[in-house]
Amino acid sequence: MSEDRPERERLSWREIDQRRSGARPRTDGPRGRAAEKAQAEQKHEALKAADSLFSMEQGGQEGAALAKAMRDAHGSPEFGDACRAYADAVGIPRDPALLSLLLDSGDAALVVGALEALLALKDGGSLEISAGLKSQLRVLAQDRDDTVAGVSEDLLEGA
Repeated sequence: MSEDRPERERLSWREIDQRRSGARPRTDGPRGRAAEKAQAEQKHEALKAADSLFSMEQGGQEGAALAKAMRDAHGSPEFGDACRAYADAVGIPRDPALLSLLLDSGDAALVVGALEALLALKDGGSLEISAGLKSQLRVLAQDRDDTVAGVSEDLLEGA
């Protein structure tokens, strides 16, 4: 006769006590709609922050789109506008390739910002000046703007 009955799992003393008292099992989740909504918003913000941390581009997805627009516009009349849009939305980039693009923007403020960022990278030891960047810096060292020329010469020292 025992063969006909399936074996059932034995309850723990805690489960037996909960059934006797009529208490619901304890959950660690939020209580109430407002708490659930607040937890969902916190989760969304945390995921958004994590996405921006692991994004390759500065400024997350928006920064990546603006950087692509800047690369695509290089050599066209819209290039200066694309550089300004990137700098306004994200700021001066930390990527040497994007900084090199900003050197071609023609906007003195962007060029000085890019040169100073390159100088900070060089001083930090994380920038190796390539032949292409070196030729850009030589041209900028002859610029009529003293700030642009001075920072370019600083970057060329020891390169």
